[in-house]
Amino acid sequence: MKEVIENLTIGAFARAAGVNVETVRFYQRKGLLLEPRRPHGSIRRYGEPDIARLKFVKSAQRLGFSLDQIGELLKLEDGTHCGEAARLAAPRLADVRARLADLTRMEAALAKLVRACDRRRGQVSCPLIAALHGG
Repeated sequence: MKEVIENLTIGAFARAAGVNVETVRFYQRKGLLLEPRRPHGSIRRYGEPDIARLKFVKSAQRLGFSLDQIGELLKLEDGTHCGEAARLAAPRLADVRARLADLTRMEAALAKLVRACDRRRGQVSCPLIAALHGG
């Protein structure tokens, strides 16, 4: 049976989500996380929905979305705005594909230079070092 997490202090909430307290406060200032009300004379408490929201923010960041874009995605969170979410994600996808193409070219160039180094063992001039010098 899954344990339901509720009634966490900000420190416990941050630990449960895998971030530090300052990250929680920063996201609250940015409007990405809600700041729970403080019962009279008590401290704010966080629960499972707060953890899920923070994990959503971190997942979106890992995919390269800006905080502003994440805020827009959170507004679409009910799942009925898939087209709008796709329009927000399309430029990120294009950027990732461009980076992959660059990395593929870099990998090919480095592999070629490493193979050239292997063939030139004992030579005075290293093809990899020469290429990095622009030679």
